[in-house]
This record gives sequence, structure tokens and C-alpha cells, in this order.
Amino acid sequence: MRKVLVICGTRPEGIKLAPVVQALEASPAFDTRLCVTGQHREMLEPILRFFSLTPDFDLALMKPGQTLTDVTAAALTKLKPVFDEVKPNIVVVQGDTTTAFAGALAAFYEKVPVAHVEAGLRTGDKFSPFPEEMNRVLVSRLADWHFAPTETSRQALEAERITRGVHVTGNTVTDALLAARALVAERHEAEFAREFSFLDARRRLVLVTGHRRESFGAPFENICRAIKQLANTFDDVEFVYPVHLNPNVRAPVDAILKGTPRVHLLEPVDYPRLVYLLARSTLVLTDSGGIQEEAPTLGKPVLVMREVTERPEGISAGCAQLVGTDPARIIDAATRLLTDAAAYRSMAQAKNPYGDGHASARIVDILSRS
Repeated sequence: MRKVLVICGTRPEGIKLAPVVQALEASPAFDTRLCVTGQHREMLEPILRFFSLTPDFDLALMKPGQTLTDVTAAALTKLKPVFDEVKPNIVVVQGDTTTAFAGALAAFYEKVPVAHVEAGLRTGDKFSPFPEEMNRVLVSRLADWHFAPTETSRQALEAERITRGVHVTGNTVTDALLAARALVAERHEAEFAREFSFLDARRRLVLVTGHRRESFGAPFENICRAIKQLANTFDDVEFVYPVHLNPNVRAPVDAILKGTPRVHLLEPVDYPRLVYLLARSTLVLTDSGGIQEEAPTLGKPVLVMREVTERPEGISAGCAQLVGTDPARIIDAATRLLTDAAAYRSMAQAKNPYGDGHASARIVDILSRS
């Protein structure tokens, strides 16, 4: 039985690694340990509870005002004793976070093979998104297994002459979302309906998320102005926006959107509630990477409020549209989807390019045969 150490630090990692950890734990081929770094403690813990996962190690890295340098240095230092205790045969990291990069680098220092879940996403611009683009590039140079979610991701790796150990598996976010939607429907539907009873069921719902640091400043203000104009134009539409805690997000959101009729500014919501709101929504406006993948699984058109995306598959498939942060582009695209039934159906019914819900099983099967 081989020992697997799964390293996780943020909410997106927790969501996308939860089905992988569950599949590893169900396999007799592996002795699985879960290590959380605490990079985003408050946002990760509810995910682990929701998926009934208990960490074996908690590095408790999070501190006020931490920098990328702080997180990287502390993770490397605190992972060393974990490696010494577990003596893993495989380390699993996910995506493009500083935790993923530090985990892969720590494994490299210990000469332990690395499995990279969600490998091969690229924009080609090392500062967009920052620092995620370089995190994933560097992890690719350290990894031994590259679990690419799509053929496009595989091709991006091939363009960098990474061909050994590459497997197209689908994205584990689809596995997680389908499981979460079933759990929400089974356990929480009535509870959440009461909690969000301020949303008028007679009106359509637009879900908004936005927090990308490359949009801080004028671009973020433009996003808020676009939402305000849309709300003032469509009296049959409500907007719900769980607002990120970062003051660079909160300041323009409060200044521009607070008090706007039918715009509901919420405190950050946990993953089950986000799944509920996503399932209830008509349209999604976002700069989030994960929601670009999740929304098509539930047939929700996505307007991506970024200048570039490392997830072009949704754009190519027709379930997402890149609109940037220009208010006119955002307003035009949203207006078309809210007024043109044929245009809406075209995006809502586009084939989901991110998988079939069995990515985690494929990953564990590949590792067990390697």
C-alpha cells in the first residue's frame, strides 16, 4: 500500500480535491493523508466539513497581512516535518495556488513524485492571473503526473514539451459540483429557500462574483457600474453578489452598488449556498476561474469579466463569453442574454466541456496502475 499525501490550502482546492481524496480513501491501493496549509483557513474549513473530510495535518499558516513570500516560505518550512512523518510515495496538489506550488516544491526537495490535478491551464501571460499563472507553470515543471482537465490543457502542456505522464481526465470540479448539488437538494433545499426568501421567485436571478486582483481599481469600478446599469434597466431581474472580504473589492462595491434596487450584496457564502444560488440563477457574471467551469455543468451561461482566461474551452464550446471589464461590453452581452431567448438557449444548452463527473475515479485508477 502506497502512502499518498494530499496538500490543500484554499477553498477552490478543497472543492476540487474533495472527490479525489474520497476516491483515494476508498481505494485499497493507498494510505491517504490530508494536509491543509491554512492559506485560506476560514474559507476552507466549511468545505472539508461539507464533504466529511478531516485533515491529518494543519499547518495553520494564515496570519493577518500575509504576503505571497510569507505563505511560500512558511509552507516550505512547515511541510518538512510532515514529509518526515508520513514519508509519502506520492504527493497530490491541485491547480495554481501558492499552496500547490509550495507543496510541489517541497515534494521535489524530498524527491517524492508529484501528481498535479488540473494541469495545463495557461493564459500565456505570467502576470495574468497573478500569481496563479506562474504557479501552475512551475508546478508543471515539478510534476510527474499531469491530470489535464481537457484536450486543450493537454495541448498546452505538449506545447511546452511536457508529454510524459499527461492524462486527460475531465475536471474534478464537475465531480464535486454534482455531488454537492445532490447533497444540497437532499439536506438543505428548504433551509436555503427560507434563508434567501428575500429573492423574488417571480424575477430572474443573476449571480455575480468578482475578486480578481488584476481588476482592482478602475476595472473593478467599471464592473460595478455595469451591474448598476443593468439593475436599473431590468426591473424583472435581481442580482445577488456575495462580496469578497478584500477591501479592494468591498470599497468600489459599496460605493457604487450599495442601495441599488434589486442588487443584494451579501457576505461571502459557503460552497453549499453558492451551489444553491448557482442552480437558481439564470445567468452568471464572474471573474472566477472555478465558476467558469461549474456554471456550464448546471446549464448556466457565463459572462467572464476578465481580459484573458485560462479556461478557453467554455468560450469555444459556446457556454461562456469573454467580456472583459468594459461596461459597454458587459451590458451589451448581458442584455442580449436577458432579451433574446434564442441566444440564451444557445449558451445554456451548449455542451459542458469540463467533464462527466468521473475525473476523480480516473485519476485514482491511473495512480494505482503507475
